[in-house]
Amino acid sequence: MTNPASNPEVLPWTRRVLNFLGLRRSMAAMLAMAILVGMGENMAERFLPVYLLALGGGALAVGALNGMDNLLSALYSFPGGYLSDRLGYKRALLVFNLVAMAGYLIVILIPAWWAVIVGAVLFLSWSAISLPATMSLVAAVLPNQKRTMGVSMHSLVRRIPMALGPVVGGLLIAWKGDIVGIRYAFIAALALAAVALVVQQIFVEDRPSSAKAEANPFKLFNRMSGSFRVLLVADILVRFSEQIPYAFMAIWVVKNNGLSPVTFGVLTTIEMVTAMLVYIPVAYLADRGSKKPFVAVTFGFFTLFPLVFMLSHDFWMFVAAFVIRGLKEFGEPTRKALIMDLAPEGQKAGMFGLYYLLRDVIVSLAAFSAGFLWNISPEVNFLVAFGFGLLGTLFFVIFGRDVTVTSESA
Repeated sequence: MTNPASNPEVLPWTRRVLNFLGLRRSMAAMLAMAILVGMGENMAERFLPVYLLALGGGALAVGALNGMDNLLSALYSFPGGYLSDRLGYKRALLVFNLVAMAGYLIVILIPAWWAVIVGAVLFLSWSAISLPATMSLVAAVLPNQKRTMGVSMHSLVRRIPMALGPVVGGLLIAWKGDIVGIRYAFIAALALAAVALVVQQIFVEDRPSSAKAEANPFKLFNRMSGSFRVLLVADILVRFSEQIPYAFMAIWVVKNNGLSPVTFGVLTTIEMVTAMLVYIPVAYLADRGSKKPFVAVTFGFFTLFPLVFMLSHDFWMFVAAFVIRGLKEFGEPTRKALIMDLAPEGQKAGMFGLYYLLRDVIVSLAAFSAGFLWNISPEVNFLVAFGFGLLGTLFFVIFGRDVTVTSESA
């Protein structure tokens, strides 16, 4: 496969930019897939609760959809990683795309609330099941000193459809109403997924499947290095810090402190812009040396947010809090790259998927405890979250290990 960064016909400054961003041909195709499939996800799936209610599903169906989303996101991670190791990331992504498209077809062809639930099982967690394959692709096509940049570009590009998709979906609903408008959104999602499939098959470099793929998560767990387990435990504790106050953020801003819902939307935009601004410079620095300090700093921002959020009572304090929340993305791509560095060769996608399976299943418990803590008082909720984050950050700082970046040829 041709590497655009090494094409002599590309202008020198363009080649330097491509090299800096790690944009190999397969990477560019993967980023295009992220935009295409992401647009479908965000213009259609974001309005699934509205569609369910319009079809007579009721509040219980909406609640079931939300619970299923969280559960499947965790459970799909490991099989997604196994299939990527077994089939190779290119074939695995093909399978995942076809499964999601089948789910879209069910929703399009059967306008009933139960069909939405059935179809959602197939497409709802596309991001979760495809993430190990995506990270495996990054690890395979980029040298060590460019992996964090590759993961950062994926994180950055994914936010484009997050911003545009709901706008397009909302326009379709305004044009054709809740039922027809959302069905049009799913038709568009199906078409975009088909284009993504073609792009992937033509431009993504194929790699042979691994004979080391492990289907037994218990055996794979036993192969985790001590450093890998330290990162996993620290991340679980820090995610407790994130999830305990998460569902009550809008309530604290709007109900407890009297700011408007529009203001909360503005604060969310500030968070998103902050995250996007830090991705590339941090990836550049992390790829040049040690990853551990960047992961430790991002754990620190996760920890600091609930404390600053608790102390916020006016707009500018909330701005500071949401800037801190945006800065939690400071080392998130670095953390993903560190997972791939610490995972054994031939089983990187499977180990990545197992990491997310264990983390998300355990962290889901925090969501259940959050309401009880809030009923005691909002301050208790925030302080418990801060405590978990502090514990996880200190644990990683003391016991976490790094992987030395070695120079490799691109």
